[in-house]
Amino acid sequence: MQELANVNWLAVIVGTMVSFLVGWAWYSSMLFGKKWAEGSGVELGKANDMPVMAMLSNLVALFLLALVVGITATQDMLVTAIVAILACSVFVFSMGGYIKKSNYAKVVDLFYIIVAGIVMIICQGIF
Repeated sequence: MQELANVNWLAVIVGTMVSFLVGWAWYSSMLFGKKWAEGSGVELGKANDMPVMAMLSNLVALFLLALVVGITATQDMLVTAIVAILACSVFVFSMGGYIKKSNYAKVVDLFYIIVAGIVMIICQGIF
């Protein structure tokens, strides 16, 4: 548990929240949302139709990924953080294939994880 003692918790929390907000914009109709929704077989709903459990689990996953980035930052192991981010993004991409998402939707999902990881690494550098 010593790995957690030196974690920059501010960077982890800010990285989590900023990545979540990036996801909100990423999947909105302003950016990739409309075509992603078509390729995912879902409809973009109104604010009161948001899938709460999906959003909460996304927030938890982002926190855990930000924590991995934070732990690797304390050990000067940036390559490990990058590999973890890439592994998560490829898992998400492959899961999209199992549920028959379009290639467009799978690529949007893949790059969201990569962008979130970049945000988390930047937050570690800033804070």
